Amino acid sequence: MSAPAPSPLAIVDAEPLPRQEEVLSETALAFVAALHRRFTPRRDELLARRAERRAEIARTPTLDFLPETAAIRADDSWQVAPAPPALEDRRVEITGPTDRKMTINALNSGAKVWLADFEDASAPTWENVVTGQLSLIDAYTRSIDFTDERTGKTYALRPDEELATVVMRPRGWHLDERHLTDADGTPVPGALVDFGLYFFHNAKRLLDLGKGPYFYLPKTESHLEARLWNDVFVFAQDYLGIPQGTVRATVLIETITAAYEMEEILYELRDHASGLNAGRWDYLFSIVKNFRDGGPRFVLPDRNAVTMTAPFMRAYTELLVRTCHKRGAHAIGGMAAFIPSRRDQEVNKVAFEKVKADKDREANDGFDGSWVAHPDLVPIAMESFDRVLGDRPNQKDRLREDVDVKAEDLIAIDSLDARPTYAGLVNAVQVGIRYIEAWLRGLGAVAIFNLMEDAATAEISRSQIWQWINAGVVLDNGERVTAELARKVAAGELADIRAEVGEEAFAAGNWQQAHDLLLKVALDEDYADFLTLPAYEQLKG
Repeated sequence: MSAPAPSPLAIVDAEPLPRQEEVLSETALAFVAALHRRFTPRRDELLARRAERRAEIARTPTLDFLPETAAIRADDSWQVAPAPPALEDRRVEITGPTDRKMTINALNSGAKVWLADFEDASAPTWENVVTGQLSLIDAYTRSIDFTDERTGKTYALRPDEELATVVMRPRGWHLDERHLTDADGTPVPGALVDFGLYFFHNAKRLLDLGKGPYFYLPKTESHLEARLWNDVFVFAQDYLGIPQGTVRATVLIETITAAYEMEEILYELRDHASGLNAGRWDYLFSIVKNFRDGGPRFVLPDRNAVTMTAPFMRAYTELLVRTCHKRGAHAIGGMAAFIPSRRDQEVNKVAFEKVKADKDREANDGFDGSWVAHPDLVPIAMESFDRVLGDRPNQKDRLREDVDVKAEDLIAIDSLDARPTYAGLVNAVQVGIRYIEAWLRGLGAVAIFNLMEDAATAEISRSQIWQWINAGVVLDNGERVTAELARKVAAGELADIRAEVGEEAFAAGNWQQAHDLLLKVALDEDYADFLTLPAYEQLKG
């Protein structure tokens, strides 16, 4: 590695944090600056291309597999690189933010993989960005511990061989890091900050531990965005003198446009690809966002009524398994977001049965692993996959050649019998306000009504309110969804929260701010691409 030039990056509007110099060293910032100079212009072009494609969908409104990449799909000869030993067996993955307690609990959870999340499960305060990096550095050097001030309970890592393998998720391409800017005052993309700092500090250390720098790539909308990531990986490995192909990336297929480019995405990343993941809330949010002008046939019912057994969701997940196994990649299933209750065993019993059925379905469909949000769900998911996999690390040999998904199957939203309900509108408002309030306090993963929610939850909640209003949806109780009705429900929820938490806690929180922000992004005629963009402007720290 050549001697880096002094970093032109400046840390702005950020209070100094303990030990931040360990993360924000001159050499680390020089690396991030190099990534920024080389790749941010292409990032900007690709974000502009997203808007152009959205306009095209609004005009048509349809999607199809790309004719210009048909040769890639037709060529049966190419495969992604073989999985490294640490990623051969991914039957259960746990997700969560990178605070110290979660870092220890996730690594100790018994899951095969921990998705260490700097994206939807983490509100991007400067403290979360920097201390999350410190948590991972300390975990790899086994210098991490945690004592709960409230209970006095201490947390420490189990032996290395019992720890989950880390797959880190940086922020999506659309988010900037306002606290790190170049000489022109331009912020560095959050994706390059998160990736760059993690890779710089940990790539060689991970190789010494017999693992490597592994990543989940969120919010990808096209194979050209995957190509950009691949070029980032090539550059980064050269910069640090690490063998090409050391990086491995799993791409979340959580946008409707990416669902039509799964093979192309794997092809672009083939030397660095390790799999695809089937998201849920972000996928539905993407359908609403892209087809919001498409008329009644694209109107989604209550979010909880859109299960993974819905015909268009079956098409998406079965195509994902078929695509991954055809190309030698892992297919990773969706999230079990239930949070066990210590007070209500009946709630647990019903929820555990649903989780088991969901994971049984995924394992039987050919998925190689799946996600959970809580350590207590690890044994349930593990049992489902153990039953199908036995001693095999995965089932990539199940090629699912019986699957034949047509372009129209992926957007057959009107194949659902369920319809929007008043209870669904209330739930969208409730969850939206409660999640945004916590996010504004710096919490990205939030337990609401026994479910672990993240930013994707708020996105689908506000998107459904917007869609139902603009489509003139009539609910099961005969009421038409209007801006006035949404305001009425939101006012009622705010009053209920005030009564629930008490005047003092209500005043100390961000409840009115969260209420106002939800209504802004749910009612504005100009639909915001991402809720987190206006929310980030209000995030302190």
